[in-house]
Amino acid sequence: MRAVVYQGPYDVAVEEVEEPEIEHPNDVVVDITTSCICGSDLHMYEGRTAAEEGIVFGHENMGVVSEVGEAVSTLAEGDRVVMPFNVSCGFCQNCEEGYTGFCTNVNPGFAGGAYGYVAMGPYPGGQAEKLRVPYADHNALKLPEGREHEDAFSLLADIFPTGWHGTELANLQPGESVAIFGAGPVGLMAAYSAKIKGAAEIYVVDQVPSRLELAEEHCDAQAIDFSEGDPVDQIIEEHGGMVDKGVDAVGYQATDPDDVDTDTEDYSYQPAKENPAVVINNLIRVVRPTGELGIPGLYVPEDPGAPDDMAAQGRLGIDFGKFFEKGLKCGTGQCNVKEYNRYLRDMIIEGRADPSWVVSHRVNLDEAPEMYEAFDAREEGVTKVLLEP
Repeated sequence: MRAVVYQGPYDVAVEEVEEPEIEHPNDVVVDITTSCICGSDLHMYEGRTAAEEGIVFGHENMGVVSEVGEAVSTLAEGDRVVMPFNVSCGFCQNCEEGYTGFCTNVNPGFAGGAYGYVAMGPYPGGQAEKLRVPYADHNALKLPEGREHEDAFSLLADIFPTGWHGTELANLQPGESVAIFGAGPVGLMAAYSAKIKGAAEIYVVDQVPSRLELAEEHCDAQAIDFSEGDPVDQIIEEHGGMVDKGVDAVGYQATDPDDVDTDTEDYSYQPAKENPAVVINNLIRVVRPTGELGIPGLYVPEDPGAPDDMAAQGRLGIDFGKFFEKGLKCGTGQCNVKEYNRYLRDMIIEGRADPSWVVSHRVNLDEAPEMYEAFDAREEGVTKVLLEP
């Protein structure tokens, strides 16, 4: 079968790989109908992880069940399903308590597993024609038959629940104000989630005009372009003070607003100007005393492409003194997708949510190399790319 295979930094190719098979009675095999390119994939694509050549990418997957293991009891051939990016067992202590993003059984020695991602277990990704799903009764969420809501349902694998998770980590309440740093797919979904939850004021910080326009149009957010000045100062001036809550949807490849070249029309991120602590520190500055921060943005314990030796070890220069002084609270960690996905699915079915507006491209799997390049360059108009085998 065809699949998107990592060749090395800034290089992926669509190659023939072995088709997955049932390996355990609780497995199913899914014929992929949609697999998404995620911002987290770019960390591997850019060589910013320990990913080795040969990994099949793709942790945001949906499709139709084509083979069923004999121990599977709730799924049948022909069922349309979407899989959380988390691979989890359902019965370890963390899973039983709802922390399926930190399963201790599926990836020995590490809390958490995922499809097609470095260090997240032996699970090939779904940017391919087929995918093996372990613990399938637990890991596959049933969807209505047909093709309706295909784009929206595909976002249940990661970015819609992860954006929602960012607002949950910040304990966002109706009527509160929130600053969201990053208007990539997760940041936009965090802003959309904040709108659904009834946030009074939503500020979204980025430097890519098309992304900020989406935040304004679909999330009723106020756009903050950090290339035009300190985003904290802009938010405080616009809001009339600090905000109640903050969300970091950027992660460790953040760029420092003070270093942005405002005389260029190239809005791509510039690694030489990275400051991996800048977003967290800006949130510490912009959130009011006793407020709360949600950090779903990815941070890593090792970064081969870090701007300095300390960051290479995953150690950041956080303004913890100011964090303590203000009595702030903080929630971190990857999303436990199963905590939210069936409820968000039902909101989509009932017409109360439709995150598909974030999708900019649906293309054939063979176009993956070109779309990785465009997405990595943060090209205007490239927000969320869906691959169709």
